[in-house]
Amino acid sequence: MTTPADVRNVRDPELPGRLLAVERDALIPLLRGRAEEDFARPVVACPGWTVRDVLAHCSAALTRVVERRFEKGVFSPASNDRDIAERADWTNARVLDELERGMTGAGPVIAKAGGPLDAVALGEWVHAGDVREAFGEPGAYAGAGLPYALALLAQVTSARGHLPLHADLDDADEPLRLGDASGERPPARYIGDGPTLVRLYAGRPVDGASYELAGAEAAELNVFGD
Repeated sequence: MTTPADVRNVRDPELPGRLLAVERDALIPLLRGRAEEDFARPVVACPGWTVRDVLAHCSAALTRVVERRFEKGVFSPASNDRDIAERADWTNARVLDELERGMTGAGPVIAKAGGPLDAVALGEWVHAGDVREAFGEPGAYAGAGLPYALALLAQVTSARGHLPLHADLDDADEPLRLGDASGERPPARYIGDGPTLVRLYAGRPVDGASYELAGAEAAELNVFGD
């Protein structure tokens, strides 16, 4: 007999690619319509980085996935800084071209990888929210990609055995269950909206947000480390 927990733990290999495609169609037109000086705006969630730096990091990461280049230390802070530096002389348009290609081509590679790269797609979506926030766009971590991002967050946290959490979302009909489904630890409880939940799991500021979290500290939710 198949239980809801069994179904929840089955990986959907196409989900990361769907998230990237939806975000590509929303983000790339926004970026191509911005003035050059907007790419120099600071990104609060990534201290020391500009919008341009975040986009260069994202495009480089997806290119690595597409080309299957995963040398030792890949995606470390030092590796990320090198990727950004390698694109320092590129035009913004060239960075966006690479980003668009990566968001188009990375999905099938992530699907075939079996799970270890799923978080890359989630991280790309979060960084898109970081950029929208730097631009002052409303709903920075919302939009058409949010349902896919939440589903992928549940998939990633389950695969990693992250702490269990039951989320009652204001903007969803069904509760979302994240993390370890073994039952060894009672699930924490979250009540609030989806974008705030994403911010918590991504280690982004939630100042002024209205939510309830019981059974866990906010810092425990961060899936991307420090």
